[in-house]
Amino acid sequence: MTSEFGTSLKIKLSGESHGDWVSAEATGIPAGIKIDREALAAFMKRRQGGNLPFTTKRKEDDIPEFESGVTNSVTNGETLRVRIYNRNVRSSDYGFSDTPRPSHADYTAQVRYGKDIDLRGGGHFSARLTAPLCAIGGVLKQYLSARGIFIGSHLYSVGNTRDIPFDPAEVTSFDFEKVLSGDFPVLSPEAGRSMKAELAAAAGDGDSLGGITEIAVTGLPAGLGDPLFYGVENRISAAVFGLGGVRGIEFGTGFAATRMRGSEHNDPFRIRNGRIVTETNNCGGVMGGITDGMPLVFRVAFKPTASISKKQRTVSLSTLTDTEIEIKGRHDPCIAIRALPCVESITAAVICDMMISAYGALPTDGMKKI
Repeated sequence: MTSEFGTSLKIKLSGESHGDWVSAEATGIPAGIKIDREALAAFMKRRQGGNLPFTTKRKEDDIPEFESGVTNSVTNGETLRVRIYNRNVRSSDYGFSDTPRPSHADYTAQVRYGKDIDLRGGGHFSARLTAPLCAIGGVLKQYLSARGIFIGSHLYSVGNTRDIPFDPAEVTSFDFEKVLSGDFPVLSPEAGRSMKAELAAAAGDGDSLGGITEIAVTGLPAGLGDPLFYGVENRISAAVFGLGGVRGIEFGTGFAATRMRGSEHNDPFRIRNGRIVTETNNCGGVMGGITDGMPLVFRVAFKPTASISKKQRTVSLSTLTDTEIEIKGRHDPCIAIRALPCVESITAAVICDMMISAYGALPTDGMKKI
């Protein structure tokens, strides 16, 4: 099974969680992008299990093997294909084809594709497919950062604890570095400690928590995007909802805008150092579906991890009777933690896709003004 997104720059994901491998391929990436392998490995380590507190104990090497599109660590203009092998699987923990797990795709997947679909570890619906996605996204992030466009994120909230938000009008790459310098992806160490306490309590009860990630992009030029159905928000939202567990997305002030007056929410224009800026950034860097040159800021909500160790009610598909299940295995008590680099990868892909639409190709020698 494969799934893909994008227009001029297309990314296709293939494989299953407990198959031999998972893979990704990207068409539309130009020649000449130098890949820093160490930086890519550090980026991918952020989504690996076992590297942060309260993440799954399933730990894979996640070493990307570039099968095409790269020569001597430089993209050569061909389709960029990457494969990552699954080594640390425990398929014995998964046998829910007859008793679908609540809030998983077990039931709907069989309705759509038949009873022989591979659902071990979630199959093609698993977050395992974000590993090759991050390999491609990590390369694109390097391309963007070399041109002054930086993407960063942090845990905006976990359970009832909220971190310090990014300053939407002043966020910089230094804020991103601050998040990465700690042992937990937050701006406030105090918030991080509170989040860990909530996670420990939920895990101790055999339960899980939801969370919100906040993402910011700095250095974007004004003029990227399109009105109506192919705007910046539309394209990012469509791709982000390809991540398992996403329940919502908001840009700028988002739903909080409903509690504001127009005089509070409007972003006044000003001239600063010869360029047009806005005093505030309640719109999140997008007006009419098109970037305005301010930081792009949005938040993504993730539901509590569906795999919990408490007994849950379900049904038997073969006998059409009510029953119970108890899920075993290695699971994240909060999927938002490891989702951060995944959302960053999707954001990088969408931005590069929009740049191709605006420029005709990804510029390799700087960006012309729109």
